[in-house]
Amino acid sequence: METTTQAPITTIAEVGRHDGHAVTIRGWLYNKRESGKLIFPIFRDGTGVIQGVVPKNQVTPEVFESLKSLTDESSVIVTGKIRADKRAPGGYEMDVIDVKVLQRVPEDDPFPIAKKEHGIDFLMENRHLWVRTPRQTAILRVRAEIIRAARNFFDERGFTLTDPPILTPAACEGTSTLFEVDYFDEQAFLTQSGQLYIEAMAMALGKVYSFGPTFRAEKSKTRRHLTEFWMVEPEVAYAELDDIMQLAEEFISHLVQSAVTNRKADLETIGRDVTKLANIKPPFPRITYDEAVKMLLEGHAKGQVEAKFEYGGDFGSPDETYISSQFDKPVMVHRYPAKVKAFYMEPDPQRPDLALCVDVLAPEGYGEIIGGSQRIGDYELLLKRIREHDLPEAAFKWYLDLRKFGGVPHSGFGMGIERAVAWVCGLEHVRETIPFARTLTRIYP
Repeated sequence: METTTQAPITTIAEVGRHDGHAVTIRGWLYNKRESGKLIFPIFRDGTGVIQGVVPKNQVTPEVFESLKSLTDESSVIVTGKIRADKRAPGGYEMDVIDVKVLQRVPEDDPFPIAKKEHGIDFLMENRHLWVRTPRQTAILRVRAEIIRAARNFFDERGFTLTDPPILTPAACEGTSTLFEVDYFDEQAFLTQSGQLYIEAMAMALGKVYSFGPTFRAEKSKTRRHLTEFWMVEPEVAYAELDDIMQLAEEFISHLVQSAVTNRKADLETIGRDVTKLANIKPPFPRITYDEAVKMLLEGHAKGQVEAKFEYGGDFGSPDETYISSQFDKPVMVHRYPAKVKAFYMEPDPQRPDLALCVDVLAPEGYGEIIGGSQRIGDYELLLKRIREHDLPEAAFKWYLDLRKFGGVPHSGFGMGIERAVAWVCGLEHVRETIPFARTLTRIYP
């Protein structure tokens, strides 16, 4: 695509390399304001925003009138000289020389996402347009950074990326939260987790991880739940619970510090206090389930926790929020009652009623972001657990084979990308952390 001048094409994120020189940017008009014979258009291109300065006596009448009548989200190719300005967003402004309008948004059918407040239902219904706004693009760039950092963390530590199937013949976390699909003449489900399959890969490759979509059909409307989300899941042969807990705290710290270092401007656009994130470094506090329950009961006695917690149950969102509020770093709660955890978790040899598992709770009320465990290594015990949970034994024959042929201690965890992004960005709801959220009440657009 040709421009009207020979200025080099660049992105807004890269204009600092061209200070004092003319460049061409291809993007959209985000907004504009006028002051007499001056127009201040703000352009965006997906990498950032930059304000243009257009004095009437410095451009041709055609350029001035074209910009004066330009409507929000019209697509443009704009050329101008880059000038450093500490007051400007990003530190630079553009003295506009020329503009080419590719598509002008009609004045009688304007861009629907205005600069006023909109209700969340309206914004979600128009998510395909809402994602263009600076806050939303900043969130999605932070998401991309966390994904990049996650891959780099494992790649640099000798893990092999594996791809478990999305269609599975049986449940991993429980049959009540599965999406059933027709698979020719058989019953199949959308995966809840790739864990069982990457256990097989760990027995072949030693240290592996997967990154892919997962699906949960639980009818939850909380701010932490999506029906479709993305999960990072490492699995390590010969690793025990303490090994995987150390891996988890190093992993989380790496993600947070990568976001703070590489996406500080985006976090500031979102309004995130990065000083709280700068403290997220190992070691993390570790408490047992029993200690966490004691904390909840003491909180209830002081009137800080509304409902009295019954020992032996799993923690709900209010419980996790209270526990994590006692710490300024993620807290690792380990050794839950086995009866409230998945069938594949290794029992604690000191207390077989407890599972060798860990949940990592993010501070500031964001709850569980990682769940992991040491997996059962004994064939007979795993078979017993499958039967106790009334799972289809035939569908798990291959999984039992992993204990039959060269079984070893092994451990892993899963982290939902969206919950991690919500915490790092300081968001109220996970629906903003993914391009197009799928919830109990939404599958459009």
